[in-house]
Amino acid sequence: MDHQGRFRRAALELGIPDDEISRFGQHLRLSIGLSVGGGSAVGRLGGSPRLPVGMEWPSAGDVPLPLLLSVDCGALPRVDGFDLPADGTLFFFVHQEMDHADSSGRYARVVYVPDGTETAAAEAPSSECVREQFDVSAQLRAELPLWLQEGEDEDWHEFWEDLDWDDMSPFQQELARYMESDLPHLDELRALAHRLWPSGAYVVIGGYADDEVISSIAEQTLAGREKTGEIPVVPIAKWYSHLEKEKHRLAGEWISLASEARVYEEYCTSFVIRHDDLAAARVDKALAVTSFETP
Repeated sequence: MDHQGRFRRAALELGIPDDEISRFGQHLRLSIGLSVGGGSAVGRLGGSPRLPVGMEWPSAGDVPLPLLLSVDCGALPRVDGFDLPADGTLFFFVHQEMDHADSSGRYARVVYVPDGTETAAAEAPSSECVREQFDVSAQLRAELPLWLQEGEDEDWHEFWEDLDWDDMSPFQQELARYMESDLPHLDELRALAHRLWPSGAYVVIGGYADDEVISSIAEQTLAGREKTGEIPVVPIAKWYSHLEKEKHRLAGEWISLASEARVYEEYCTSFVIRHDDLAAARVDKALAVTSFETP
């Protein structure tokens, strides 16, 4: 389905200029929200996987990794710019408590099993790695980068509302000028996108990578460039400005593969991957970050 075309036609009917619609459309991503029940099953939370014959249940050493989620790629709605495999099954394994405490990535794994692969029901190493199973259905949802979002996150909304111009970094000022001059109908465009593709799912496939994950990648990238001398070591204030620019760049290079909504007092995991790795089905290149939210 031509989702961008649908959005453009609806925005033109509101009287918004075509060039502004195009600029906004560059930032608009559609993701796939997964909810328990509510329609045809496209995957499931928990349960046990069917893995290729001879493949053992994924583990990190002697620590088996529970199955968080599995999705049937062929049953998911297609989204432009999100190159999921056309068929087959994606399995997301993670030991959330261990992954939260260890940043090596060894306690999370994504496995892709193409259609036609000979599979067998995997034998669970222990009952602790088999979660309760729930079928999930899919619904498209609209996503925007954090700096274009409305005040859903109170802290972020207050940041844009209350931060004085002189206290903004040069890059923050650049974004603010862009929104004011190039997206004068931002409120209407944002409302239209969320009206066409409402949000609210617990688990999301695709869309923008979690800001904390992108921040972590950006910090490591900049630190590596400083170490090799590719960029000079700068004062901390200027370093943060470099960090914001790097995050902005990486947000276009990386995409969320699967992420759980943040819930207080519970672990939630986000899997991210580069666009080119996803297009080549190199899902073993996905990175996972597990957080634990407290009030």
